[in-house]
Amino acid sequence: MTWKHKHLLGLQDLSRRDIEMVLETAKSFKEVSSRDIKKVPALRGKTVVTLFFEASTRTRISFELAAKRLSADTLNIAANVSSTSKGETLLDTARNIEAMNVDAMVVRHSSSGSVFLLAEGLKCSVVNAGDGCREHPTQALLDIFTLQEKFGRIEGLKVGIVGDILHSRVARSNIWGLTKLGAKVTVCGPATLMPRGIEELGVDVCYDLNRVLKQSDALIALRLQKERQQDKFLPSMREYSRLFGLNQAKLSEAGDHLIVMHPGPTNRGLELSADVADGPQSVILDQVTNGVAVRMAVLYLVLGTKTPA
Repeated sequence: MTWKHKHLLGLQDLSRRDIEMVLETAKSFKEVSSRDIKKVPALRGKTVVTLFFEASTRTRISFELAAKRLSADTLNIAANVSSTSKGETLLDTARNIEAMNVDAMVVRHSSSGSVFLLAEGLKCSVVNAGDGCREHPTQALLDIFTLQEKFGRIEGLKVGIVGDILHSRVARSNIWGLTKLGAKVTVCGPATLMPRGIEELGVDVCYDLNRVLKQSDALIALRLQKERQQDKFLPSMREYSRLFGLNQAKLSEAGDHLIVMHPGPTNRGLELSADVADGPQSVILDQVTNGVAVRMAVLYLVLGTKTPA
């Protein structure tokens, strides 16, 4: 089976086989990063632009490394140095960049659906690096890759996602991806941060973190987005930490089988205590490592190469 998508805008529209194809390709590419010379010529002659309108460290650097390890030329553009800061529209900015004959644009933007606008208006491939509260597909793919690496399967796994589900693009992409691959997903968090009708996406809802911990194989703790809390969704950060933050005492009650994940950056002492974030059940740094391989796979597939180098 071959990859048929010019863009990667989200996991909602991908099939189970599409997702499995990304994971299989990423497995082939992970070995590249362990070599003395961390490059393959798979995308030699291609140009990949990262166009970020929100702050990012892990995702931006991960995509840039992925492109370079595939031997593509790369260009990184941040919002504060782009012409959008002078009033130019997003699409006009992107079209001007595309006019320099780039092959793919990796975009992060605060507006949900912005990547669809670009995909419709550009000839090059568009890869979503996070659009508003909608999706963050490569984060979910690297989370799923990490789970598959740790457990050898996704089918039948019980995965808890805890935190600000309402605003989380990471949660949405993980829900789409994990459920399509046969995992059982439970979302947990304050009622004020739980989207209405979330059950329709095929997940269970629970407001008791201790119960979720005891029934799960893995827990994905989401970053509490302090920048989105101006509307007073929470009484206090202290109360959130007490009820939905993961510390060693809660983790010990759950057992040593559980692995802990986080998309980063971590608010230590809020979503995770330091001893949990750095503890033996944490796979956070594995997620970062796997992110490069997954993003290599995505760039490789959307740019039209058929077989691994």
